[in-house]
Amino acid sequence: MLRFASPPTRDMTLDDLRVALLNFIVAAQRKENLLVRIEDRDQEKNIEGKDQEILDILALFGVTYSQVHYQSQNHRFHSAMALDLLHKKKAFNCFCPLKDVDDSYEGTCQELPAELVIDNPNPFTVRIKTSTSDPLSSFIIMRQDKTPTYDFASAVDDMLSDISLVLCQEGYKTNAAKQKYVREALGYDKEIEYRYMPSFLNATPSIKSLLEEGFLPSAISNYLVLIGNKPPKEIFTAQEAIEWFSIDALSDVAERFDIDSLKRINKEHLKTMEPKELSRYVGFADAEIGKLAKLFLEEAATTKELREKIKPVFAPKTIPEQFQEAAQTVRAAIQKAPYFEVYDDFKHYVAKETKLKEEQLAKILRLLLTGAEAGPDLSEIYAHLKNYLGEIVK
Repeated sequence: MLRFASPPTRDMTLDDLRVALLNFIVAAQRKENLLVRIEDRDQEKNIEGKDQEILDILALFGVTYSQVHYQSQNHRFHSAMALDLLHKKKAFNCFCPLKDVDDSYEGTCQELPAELVIDNPNPFTVRIKTSTSDPLSSFIIMRQDKTPTYDFASAVDDMLSDISLVLCQEGYKTNAAKQKYVREALGYDKEIEYRYMPSFLNATPSIKSLLEEGFLPSAISNYLVLIGNKPPKEIFTAQEAIEWFSIDALSDVAERFDIDSLKRINKEHLKTMEPKELSRYVGFADAEIGKLAKLFLEEAATTKELREKIKPVFAPKTIPEQFQEAAQTVRAAIQKAPYFEVYDDFKHYVAKETKLKEEQLAKILRLLLTGAEAGPDLSEIYAHLKNYLGEIVK
């Protein structure tokens, strides 16, 4: 069993999503289940709806799992195991004032006589007992409000879930050491493997903002899995990565988030998208509009940018003053024109009806058909707009 753990106290980050994706891939490779753990221990910090948001993001990115566990539902086990450690003198009640830096604890309450513990009216935490030479110090496992700390809850939950591998960010190495110590103190002898990946060196945009900007989930996944890897090809899906991904080959060198690389990858995913599906991203449900959108991929890299390219096509056109009279003549010719399958026949008809020179006619046709002065070849554009001429040229 592998697990992806996330707190419902903040937005999921790209680092979080990368951890989820790689856990999903490795679980599939090992033919093991993937568990999603909602780390909702601290009820005061939980944000309503964030747990469902986590699950929705995982679904959007194709991360499937066998079960969802809410950490708060295991509090009875956390308490029972803390009590077991107290009974076995492997943990102790600590009445010292709370400090900002737990690692500086000097063991003041570790050997308190029983009568001083029983009669002490002060609030207390529960600390796990370590030797004075242990670099971990005697860290807190239960807070004064009787809720477990992150490392104690995670250690217990990994035991209960029979986790075999924890694939997480490099910053969790100290947490891993504490959790291993807890499990050993509880007599759990199964060795849990830990593998780490570096976080981004720079600030990254939120997942939500990338989606709003028109980046596809498949492209974001592609980018996140590509980092630190040498795949057989640059463009792939998470499902395809299951065939070649190697956790042993994953680089431990941290990298910077690169929006330009993501744009390049996103553009390639847009190219392979089914036209009708792509058309929905730009406000239609017509394969021809999807094909039209693909014509603009030389100058656009996201669905948001494609929408901005398609929008002027169906909007009222702004014609420069020097072309307005000629444009009105061309508009009238188009409105009474019969159906033409190919652009050259259409253009020939309009030229015959208006008597305009070719250069002027080409400029006006582009303005009337696209609302722009430059862009893809008009013959290619016409192929996808010929059934919309009445709506476009009003």
